[in-house]
Amino acid sequence: MTHPTFRLEALCDAVFAIAMTLLILDVRLPPLDHVDSSAELWHALRSVAPSAYAFLLSFIVIFISWVNHHAVLRLVNNTSAPFMYANGFLLLTVVAIPFTTRLLGEFLMTEHGGPAVVLYDAILAASAVGWILVTGAALRDHLAVDEPAAAAIRSNARNGYFAIVFYALLAIVAIWLPIPVAVVTTLSWLFWLVLGLRMKHV
Repeated sequence: MTHPTFRLEALCDAVFAIAMTLLILDVRLPPLDHVDSSAELWHALRSVAPSAYAFLLSFIVIFISWVNHHAVLRLVNNTSAPFMYANGFLLLTVVAIPFTTRLLGEFLMTEHGGPAVVLYDAILAASAVGWILVTGAALRDHLAVDEPAAAAIRSNARNGYFAIVFYALLAIVAIWLPIPVAVVTTLSWLFWLVLGLRMKHV
């Protein structure tokens, strides 16, 4: 018998996978027609560094989000209309990440980096809203497998509230300090990555 969340999980997995794949398309070398030495090639490769940084950061963001989404769906044994639509909003924020990633890669190291970092962290804050909607719908509609699962969902909701405040504040500060905010944003996701690697069960 097909699990009630099977189709939802299949859709979400596809969206996460496509978003992750699209990220690499914006890591492009400049024209290499006039590269006549190894030094010139290294210089050309260095110009790709901001885009490569944005790619790696966003890959980590989307991958961690997918791991967390997989974990949440293991905690529920049914779906509801609010839960489905909440997942839809979460996916909306996921598919926006490649766009903000391209902006980050293009403008981070320029004098126009502020708007790029603002939008990037704003999308992360919006994604946190998506997590709040998903976990809230799961709890209100009693979709959790059991009480320990419900407790885990409540814990995820608390993390979501923290993330909303954290990334919204970073988005505001990025108006004036885009580079430091980009560094803090990166460190925050490296923290989530290390924390995820220490989890015994997902």
